[in-house]
Amino acid sequence: MKVAFATQDLKRVDAHFGWAKNIAVYEVTPTDHYFLEAVQFDGNLEEDGNEDKLAPKIEAIRDCAILYVAAIGGSGAARVVANRIHPIKVAEPETIAGILDRLQTVLKGTPPPWLRKVMMKGQARQFDFDDEAQNV
Repeated sequence: MKVAFATQDLKRVDAHFGWAKNIAVYEVTPTDHYFLEAVQFDGNLEEDGNEDKLAPKIEAIRDCAILYVAAIGGSGAARVVANRIHPIKVAEPETIAGILDRLQTVLKGTPPPWLRKVMMKGQARQFDFDDEAQNV
């Protein structure tokens, strides 16, 4: 699954989504992770009510399942969620490497329901009748 990180320095999640100079994208599996690309953004990225600056960022992460940010505004969060991307806000700047390691550990075990759902992004939805029968 692809995971995106809002970052100023390409090392830490330390940026507000709308103000981020970079979006780093990684592929993550239970056994590995690797860097795919860094998308850079120029111009006036500060808070100014200009929602148009979000469009290229949304496009850059369109096929990602998760977006890690230091902060995200209501409009940005709504647009991210509308594209079936799960935003996660970090409480303070964290290294991308540390987040990737923790995410891999979770993927190796039994991921929580929200993570299992986002892992299915881009795949055909399958209905498991055995699971349904157990809930009846």
